[in-house]
Amino acid sequence: MTPPEPCVCITGPTACGKTELALRLAEAVPAEIINMDSAIVYRGMDIGTAKPPAEVRSRVPHHLVDVLDPTEPYSAGRFARDAGKAIEGITTRGRLPLLVGGTLLYLRALREGLADLPEADEDIRRRLDEVAEREGWPALHSRLATVDPEAARRIAATDRQRIQRALEVYELTGESLSSLQARCGGARTLPVRAFALVPADRSELARRIERRFDAMVAAGFVEEVETLRARGDLTAATPAMRAVGYRQIWAYLDGRYDWAEARQRALAATRQLAKRQMTWLRADSHLELLPVPRHSALASLLECLRAGGQKRQKRP
Repeated sequence: MTPPEPCVCITGPTACGKTELALRLAEAVPAEIINMDSAIVYRGMDIGTAKPPAEVRSRVPHHLVDVLDPTEPYSAGRFARDAGKAIEGITTRGRLPLLVGGTLLYLRALREGLADLPEADEDIRRRLDEVAEREGWPALHSRLATVDPEAARRIAATDRQRIQRALEVYELTGESLSSLQARCGGARTLPVRAFALVPADRSELARRIERRFDAMVAAGFVEEVETLRARGDLTAATPAMRAVGYRQIWAYLDGRYDWAEARQRALAATRQLAKRQMTWLRADSHLELLPVPRHSALASLLECLRAGGQKRQKRP
């Protein structure tokens, strides 16, 4: 089948079954997968990211997996550049570029472009972390609301990384992040036809999240974090270590709370992540929603791709 779109994306909340659906599609259509998850890019972060194992990646080519050390920063802008190059190569080979993941800012960056933002400043980040330690992240969120109310409306009061970045950009440029992003019209963009798995039953998604986390722990998730800690060049403040699950296990290994509390905190953080993702997905009018269960999703996805632009999934 000749792909009717230059690029296809499968997204959805964490633990909804994106990877399984993508692999089944790749078996039906000549495709190569481009990772769209902000943690899977890192080497050594395998179990807690649900990274596809090497055997799967040998069967279906994957891109942007294990491309960085956890000490290195990664951004939506860099993802857009890296994914753009991967898409060009896959298309040249006559295969379907298939983006898979739940980091929705990356999808936006690819489709709409991003502003030319300053690089990270470790001194500013360290100072903001110190303020947050004393006053809490909601206090910094309130500060953000005074300098960039639009960003504050988009960013949850508990989303430490995005609050920090928005305040950092303001300190470095004297302009709000929202203003800079509004001027990104000249950035290179790519057409992406995006499909989303959005489960209607949140309780079932919560059960999937719990089962997956426990399976990760049984597979050695705690030991994986211990290995990362033992390197000596990572801290709890390293952006890669702020990933859901890693952050809570790191704190458990620091002795900040026992395992029962660490597990509950990790599950709660993952459920909150899924909730934020679903809010974002439902607000995106360009997404086409796929039915759940996932066996129906594959049939619907194949039908849409064969129909090309003639048939679009209706949103409820």
